[in-house]
Amino acid sequence: MAKAIAYPRGVLSSLPNLLTLSRVLAVPLLVALLWDPGLASALAAFVLFCVAGATDYLDGYLARARGTVSKLGVFLDPVADKIMVAATIVMLVHVGAVHGLAVIAALVILLREITVSGLREYLAGLRVSLPVSRLAKWKTAFQMIALGALILGIATPQFAPWLPAQAVGIACLWAAAVVTLITGYDYLRVGLKHMAEGAEAA
Repeated sequence: MAKAIAYPRGVLSSLPNLLTLSRVLAVPLLVALLWDPGLASALAAFVLFCVAGATDYLDGYLARARGTVSKLGVFLDPVADKIMVAATIVMLVHVGAVHGLAVIAALVILLREITVSGLREYLAGLRVSLPVSRLAKWKTAFQMIALGALILGIATPQFAPWLPAQAVGIACLWAAAVVTLITGYDYLRVGLKHMAEGAEAA
């Protein structure tokens, strides 16, 4: 019988890790709010997404400021981000907020996240890390603005038709997709280089 892994109590209860876990736990609620959204549920989903996005910044900031960066936090943070982004994109396509050619931009973002995750896992076995580039941070910014605006765009026709949330969301989604392709290529190039070196060594 496999022995359960016991994490120190302080690791699980540290504020940065609790913030990260809250982002994971918020995903089912976000999906429920976007399943068949009306005005109230769309606005609630927008607020929830914004709060979750804020925890993405706060957990890393607090962990570095307090010197409490943990292996669990390093593992959970990108996983929480990817789950949140993937679930939101799927639900936005489901309700039609992302449609037509914009679905291609959404697919580019999803496929990049899957590819880079696999690449990071492979390189971790070689003890090689893929640092987050400045351009990748711009990708994240465009991505979060796009998804937040698109969620808000579900509600704006009913209470603020003058607010171009949908248009801003689609524009930022395409911007995120373009930057995603650039950063994805950079990561893939580094990964293939290490794979080639590993094959030569073998």
